[in-house]
Amino acid sequence: MTLEQLGWNVYWDGAFAPFLAEGLEPARVMIAHRGRFTVHTGDAGREVDPAGKLRSTGGLWPATGDWVALGAGGRRIEAVIPRRTCFARTEPGEGGREQVLAANVDIAFLVAGLDGDFNPRRLERYLHLTLQSGARPVIVLNKSDLCDDLVARIAECNGMACGCPVLALSALQGQGVHQISAHVEPGETAVLLGSSGVGKSTIVNRLLGYQRLATRAVRAGDSRGRHTTTHRELIPLDLGWLLMDVPGLRELQLLPGGESALDNAFADITGADCRFRDCSHSGEPGCAVAEALARGEIDEGRWANYQKLRRELDFLNRSENPRAAAEYKRLTKVVHRRMRGFYHDS
Repeated sequence: MTLEQLGWNVYWDGAFAPFLAEGLEPARVMIAHRGRFTVHTGDAGREVDPAGKLRSTGGLWPATGDWVALGAGGRRIEAVIPRRTCFARTEPGEGGREQVLAANVDIAFLVAGLDGDFNPRRLERYLHLTLQSGARPVIVLNKSDLCDDLVARIAECNGMACGCPVLALSALQGQGVHQISAHVEPGETAVLLGSSGVGKSTIVNRLLGYQRLATRAVRAGDSRGRHTTTHRELIPLDLGWLLMDVPGLRELQLLPGGESALDNAFADITGADCRFRDCSHSGEPGCAVAEALARGEIDEGRWANYQKLRRELDFLNRSENPRAAAEYKRLTKVVHRRMRGFYHDS
């Protein structure tokens, strides 16, 4: 294997130049464990440890897909090369930290199962975060053999895909999986993203041509999946590109600063030609969104999800900006005082 087969190109030549001058060696992270990493240098794979300064300086922490600079005879990660793309989420829990799920991927296949767990609102959330990451999104509708009206499902997804491709296939039966490769160039890196049970591991096995990853049946009652993938792994394919498989995601919280990505994910709403440029789409005269909703051209569920994601993003941005949070709190108090006065006078 060579560095080029791992995704190395002219861009990384330039990005690595300062580290090369220090006598460091490039490698790509294939598997990221909690405190230890499997990397590949193009010549060989090896287990390496992170340098202590990576923890103390609060810089980039290695993630699967990262390019890193090795020192100490190729046994220690001294630095993480700045990422071209980064699919991340806000980590579940109260910490609110960013959790990197996939680094330096060129294309993200957003996998949804066409069974009882199909959820278009969840797909919209994945689409937003993919656009924010910088990767190219492709929607993959797996388990087409279980869908009673495949044409309608594809049309529904095309309506919310904002121009990104929508593929329908059945990985279990081996139908249509070849479509995936048509969207990836040699040397590129792709990632499969989706909830547990959508069939990501089965797709990986089909692309590899043999049973490498374990698979499990979904629950009979609600088609919800059980975790089979336990870590994020970058897998070179004989097809000439690399594929990353990640565990199914139960939660997918947004990240601060994703306004433009949200606008692009809901371009049919945010790009509406309303009478007023600053239209809030909440009852103003000449609101194109309201008119489209009335005509059934915008799905009510899609509109409600856009509002939900916008509120979630606004909250995250206020959390990142104490001044904005204080101003929001002040305005909320003003509104509440005025409302109390209104009801008192009435």
